[in-house]
Amino acid sequence: MLETSARLLSLLSLLQARREWPGSELADRLEVSHRTIRRDVERLRELGYTVNATRGVAGGYQLQAGTDLPPLLLDDGEAVAIAVGLRTAATSGSVEGIEETSMRALVKLEQVLPNHLRRQVNTLQQFTVPMSGGRGATPVAPEILMAIAQACRDSHQLRLEYRRGDGETMRRLVEPHRMVSAARRWYLVAWDCDREDWRTFRVDRILRPPIPGNRCTPREPPAADLAAYVSQGVRTVYRRVEAELVFEGSFDELRPKIHHFAGELEPLTDDTCLLRTAGSTYREMAAWICSMGLPFTVREPQEMRDALGILADAAAHAAEG
Repeated sequence: MLETSARLLSLLSLLQARREWPGSELADRLEVSHRTIRRDVERLRELGYTVNATRGVAGGYQLQAGTDLPPLLLDDGEAVAIAVGLRTAATSGSVEGIEETSMRALVKLEQVLPNHLRRQVNTLQQFTVPMSGGRGATPVAPEILMAIAQACRDSHQLRLEYRRGDGETMRRLVEPHRMVSAARRWYLVAWDCDREDWRTFRVDRILRPPIPGNRCTPREPPAADLAAYVSQGVRTVYRRVEAELVFEGSFDELRPKIHHFAGELEPLTDDTCLLRTAGSTYREMAAWICSMGLPFTVREPQEMRDALGILADAAAHAAEG
């Protein structure tokens, strides 16, 4: 059993991770009695946290935003700076690999952020123009990301107004599971209640913050590796030309350096790996493959070799100039 101070921190972490907790589940998680949970909740309230309690069979505890910022060892300016930084990191795509972590942290922080500080964050965000995340980056309203993240956390259905690739607008009722950042875009993996199957939605095509619906029972995800699942779907949509490349290095060395979006990587020998990749054009593929800075050769096709030759000539000419 945890000591009181450690148990309070564990209880606070649980309350921040999910909107509602039954008292019995909290007691089981912390291996204490219901009476101890009630005492610990009172201690959190004394420290400044607003914890609501509901009675009855379906009762439980819920962490709410208070009138003042709870004691997080942060002053108001620091809290605003962190919230703005998390929003920027979650939406700009400027720092690879931290978008989902930033969004999770932002959900926790904004859940307890007082209204007057939340207004400051929104004002700063409204009148700040972020730098572009680069070619292919598509801006997404933070309100849409927050609504989806909260629905994923709380297991609520969402009603989407969605613009398809051909420009047609449609409405969908979905059970959101996770958001995935791939190729500088956000994708929502969700169960489509109308199609009765898993679907992937580009978040930048959701026209306005989705409307939450009824609670839903979480489903088994369509794949254990959702990043690979989404990347495979994206490659299928944009697949016009294909190539096979042999990279120098072991699978363990190359896997962290070659993103799932690049294609299917498999070991050939102890020191080489095969990458099956696809893209819109060979010239475009040649450019982003070379940007990885990893040694490789082309297995097939000849068109890929030709595109690399053209790129090499252009680079050599520019260097000479």
